[in-house]
This record gives sequence, C-alpha cells and structure tokens, in this order.
Amino acid sequence: MSDSPRQRPALLLVLTGFVLAAALARLLPHPPNFSPIEAMALFGGAYFAHRSWALLVPLLALALSDLGLALMMGGSYVDYLGSGGFWLIYACIAGITVMGFGLRGRVTAGRVLGFGLMGSLAFFAVSNFGVWWGSSFYPQSLQGLIACYLAGLPFLHWTVLGTVFYSGLLFGGYELLQRRVPGLRAHLTA
Repeated sequence: MSDSPRQRPALLLVLTGFVLAAALARLLPHPPNFSPIEAMALFGGAYFAHRSWALLVPLLALALSDLGLALMMGGSYVDYLGSGGFWLIYACIAGITVMGFGLRGRVTAGRVLGFGLMGSLAFFAVSNFGVWWGSSFYPQSLQGLIACYLAGLPFLHWTVLGTVFYSGLLFGGYELLQRRVPGLRAHLTA
C-alpha cells in the first residue's frame, strides 16, 4: 500500500462537481464580494485526498468562472485577467485551500465557521492590498494603503456573509449527501 492519499474516482467527481457548481454561482447576480471562492478553497482543502487536487480543482474552477465573467462583462474585467491583482487573488485562494487542510477529518460547523472567518479576513487583506498595489486609485504610500483598506471595509461584511453562506451549502450539502449515500464518505489516508 502506498503512503499517498487515495480517493475513489466517484468521490473525486462528486467533490469536483460541488466546487464547480459553487464557482459557476459567481455568474449569477449577487452583491459585491458575496462569493463562493473562499468556501470552495476551504472545501477543497478539507475533502480532496490529494493535496494537489485540493489546490488544483478550486483554482481551475475559479479560472473557469473568471473566464465566464470576462465573457459576460468584457472591458475592465478582461484587463483584470492576468494582472498583478489577479495573481494575488489566486495565491490567496491557494493559501486558503492550505488552511482548509486543517479541517481534514475534523469538519464541524464551528470549525468551518472559524476557518471561513479567517479565510474572509485573509481575502480582505490580500485583495485590498492588490487594489492599492495594482492601481492608480490610491497613492503608493502608507496613507494610500490605509485609505484603500478603509474604502474596502463596506465590502468585508459581504465577503464574510458569502463565505458563511457558501460554506454552509458546500459543507452542509456534502454532509447531507454523505448521509444519503454512505459510499461517498471521504476516505482520506495520509
């Protein structure tokens, strides 16, 4: 028997389907920053047996939804793709996925909520730094960085609410599905 984690193909498909469905929800009308991306990252980190899949699936799902948004919105969203801020967001989501490794085998509502809040705060810190760093909206000074974070505060509650909502859907939905289909129980061996 190998030391690497194993996961059945059917379980891999179900987990990937959950992440893709959440990512495609970004294409629906929603309040600013009410997004599934932090929840997708935590979910991937918690349930994909192979750490590489845990990182790859949420990032590819995010890329797919970004392409969909670029097709829908065009203009400035297309310009955003590949920018410095874009890469910071992807690095942040990878970091949140790694945080999700801490949920492996210990998923509870309280832990998911706590990790979701940490992920939301990390996203707020990184995304606003990216806005400050990659745009001419704010002076490239400490005062400009502070002004950028203050301007981002009204969006923080939407980030938290989106993360909590989508975490409830992903983690809760998967738990309910596992109860109905016991063969889907995650078998993470490390």
